[in-house]
Amino acid sequence: MQERRIKALVIAEAANPEWVSVPLVGWSLANALRAVADVHIVTQIRNRDAFLRAGLVEGRDFTAIDSEKLAAPLWKLAERLSMGKGVGWTMKTAVTTLGYGYFERLVWRRFGAAIRAGDYDIVHRVTPLTPTANSLIAPRCKRAGVPFVMGPLNGGVPWPAGFDSERRREKEWLSYIRGAYKAMPGRGATLAAASAIICGSEHTLSEIPRRLQGKCVWLPENAIDPARFSLTAPQPGTLPLRGCFIGRLVPYKGADMAIEAALPLLRSGALTLDIIGDGPQAGDLHALVAREGVDAAVTFHGWMEHHEVQSVAAQSQLLVFPSVREFGGGVVLEAMALGVVPVIVDYAGPGELVEEGTGLRIPLGRRAEIVAGLRTCLQGLAADPSVLPGMARAAQARVMRDFTWPAKAAQVERIWRAVLAGQPLPQELPRRR
Repeated sequence: MQERRIKALVIAEAANPEWVSVPLVGWSLANALRAVADVHIVTQIRNRDAFLRAGLVEGRDFTAIDSEKLAAPLWKLAERLSMGKGVGWTMKTAVTTLGYGYFERLVWRRFGAAIRAGDYDIVHRVTPLTPTANSLIAPRCKRAGVPFVMGPLNGGVPWPAGFDSERRREKEWLSYIRGAYKAMPGRGATLAAASAIICGSEHTLSEIPRRLQGKCVWLPENAIDPARFSLTAPQPGTLPLRGCFIGRLVPYKGADMAIEAALPLLRSGALTLDIIGDGPQAGDLHALVAREGVDAAVTFHGWMEHHEVQSVAAQSQLLVFPSVREFGGGVVLEAMALGVVPVIVDYAGPGELVEEGTGLRIPLGRRAEIVAGLRTCLQGLAADPSVLPGMARAAQARVMRDFTWPAKAAQVERIWRAVLAGQPLPQELPRRR
């Protein structure tokens, strides 16, 4: 007998198909869940027009909550306090999160009666992703007898040793005391009231009190849309190799480390490198390439629309991405989906996504150690590029099996059904130990 479709209220304050980062994750998961359950999405008013352009019907498929009275001034304040465009993300998150409680109050005012009446089998808060945002709806759902699921939660990955100057350049002053959020009123009540907590990283899972970890599931936050990443990179298993770096050009992302590590291969003609992205480090990177005389081997593409990135990335054999502070690592999954083998630092999000046989992991260390490890790895690949085609096929197969948005929706639905049946939560993916 076919199981009845679950009726779910999905709260995704940040959800927008036309943006990137957290809003794209919020939209992609919330929208994918509509294929496996009867879902009504609750989002913030700023996303309304994008939802309509995507074909959703207001009132039937989604509701837009207008919390701009508080959200707009808090965003302006966050911009001022973060002291620069594209930096100070911990400050931005902290300040804007102050207004999230108001958003949930408006959500409860609109949907509280329906939740208490049992119109929904389950309530799932997808965004905000930050574990610092408590929920007043969670304990109210528990009192109403309706399971509340939250996540994927992610964020706050510690800055590794030796990168304090990068931390300061990112204006991450608040990150020094980020752990204070654990003492905030409401955190204990939120976690205790949740029926399931989806943790997008091992770090976030480690921050959940041990007594509550039985209700936690590790499930990386990111996935890919197969329609957006539909190409397959050539992997002839011969030289020359082509690599790409994709990301914001800031020190902790490591574009400079990628170039420095690759210098011998860039000079010899064994490797060319495409740099996709822009940021405050762009001028220094151009100067580095000119100073080292490898202009002909390195191409700077600047900022590109998200949907255009694959046109360049799919011409590469390698994603050279030595970032030392990635929460999710969506770019790694996107590269793997294209059959581009990731070469990453074994830390945080990327380190959890790349398993043996699907990419190469460089041990985390100080900057010089990462550059040396990456250089050794790249030189090894240049000496034997025949290993790349098999790794590329394995990477692509893994993403298409476990990390598409339809796969992610199916994983979440199984968690929902376990919650509703009072059964142990399924651990959807094997974790690295």
